Amino acid sequence: MSKSMYSPEELKRALLLAIPMSIMTGMCVQFLNAPATGGGGMNTAEISKLVAAEVQAGMLQMSTQSYNTALGGGQKYPPVKTLPDGERLRILITGGAGFVGSNLVDRLMAAGHSIIVLDNMFTGRKKNIAHWLGHPHFELLVHDVTQPLLLEIDQIYHLACPASPPHYQFNPIKTIKTSTEGTMNMLGLTKRVGARILLTSTSEVYGDPEVTPQKETYWGNVNPIGPRACYDEGKRVAETMMYAYEKQAGVEVRVARIFNTFGPRMHPNDGRVVSNFIIQCLQGKDITIYGPGTQTRSFQYVDDLVSGLVALMNGDYSQPVNLGNPDEYTINDFATLIKESTNSKSEIHHLPATKDDPRQRKPDITLAKTQIGWQPKVTVKEGLAKTIAYFQGELHANGEIIPTGSDAVRPRAVKSQNSSPKVFTPP
Repeated sequence: MSKSMYSPEELKRALLLAIPMSIMTGMCVQFLNAPATGGGGMNTAEISKLVAAEVQAGMLQMSTQSYNTALGGGQKYPPVKTLPDGERLRILITGGAGFVGSNLVDRLMAAGHSIIVLDNMFTGRKKNIAHWLGHPHFELLVHDVTQPLLLEIDQIYHLACPASPPHYQFNPIKTIKTSTEGTMNMLGLTKRVGARILLTSTSEVYGDPEVTPQKETYWGNVNPIGPRACYDEGKRVAETMMYAYEKQAGVEVRVARIFNTFGPRMHPNDGRVVSNFIIQCLQGKDITIYGPGTQTRSFQYVDDLVSGLVALMNGDYSQPVNLGNPDEYTINDFATLIKESTNSKSEIHHLPATKDDPRQRKPDITLAKTQIGWQPKVTVKEGLAKTIAYFQGELHANGEIIPTGSDAVRPRAVKSQNSSPKVFTPP
């Protein structure tokens, strides 16, 4: 057996310190295949085993450092797991600069995957994903999902669509297009590359429900021509398209029906209950409730939702699944909870109810528990503490924030317009 003239320590130094990572493997192979020069030392088989182990360990260490540090200016990123190339997925997240999307980006980046965010920035905000910009495993495409695109991906989380009533009612035709044409484009891409797609549908597909809690088998009670129809019916059609592609083209699909969600990175002017109440309380303004406040909602923290989306995407169940927290509150009780949580002296004022506002929302999550092993872990009070801290930061950075009223309005960073209807006295 031929011998190498180099000692093990010399080989380590040459391979791990002197040779750039990008060409390390190729040079190691060339070295091991070269004829031996004779002399003392290790035989070729021993060298091969040693080098393979050292190269693997060195490459993992060096790649982890490069993932977490920008090559240009030494910018630090949140820590990410190092995955072998064969395990790292290339994942597209439409609407990835939005509230839920950006939290999902954080989870999947931390898991070591390569993420492409597609967002037209209508309700998305670049600041939500700014901490990943420049990372070698992150890409941002400012693109409208209603326009086709060609990518090579393994999974698609299709979140793109305004989700708060003032925002999706601002341009109802565009909202419908996003749910229909946008979903068609994503399904076509999924089919072409053999990927898997998850649609974030909504509890709005149940409309103003006549049964409670709402199970996935409930067909809903939706007004097809009301002000919320552009969103409600758009999502219902999107679900129909998902299962048409599954049945006819064999596309792997997942559908999540998301109930009310709150947490950091909510748009300050989205007009939703949680954001409006917190902003009003923190600024000592009146808390505005539309209608008598006896209508109910169930609120889940965003971290729980993200866990549910990941579990659904990577599980084997393909039918729609409710993702929500069954902990139900009347709007009056929820306003009181936020007032107490912020130590606010704000008073509660009732305004006229909005049209087609659901009277009750409470998910049945039996399928989520049994089929994907998911249920919420963060209590509403725990989630509110984190969300209140987030909005305190927004107020500190931006100054006064005027909450959005019930009228349709374009998203704004701060000081969105607020309608001022006459005060309504509940019966």
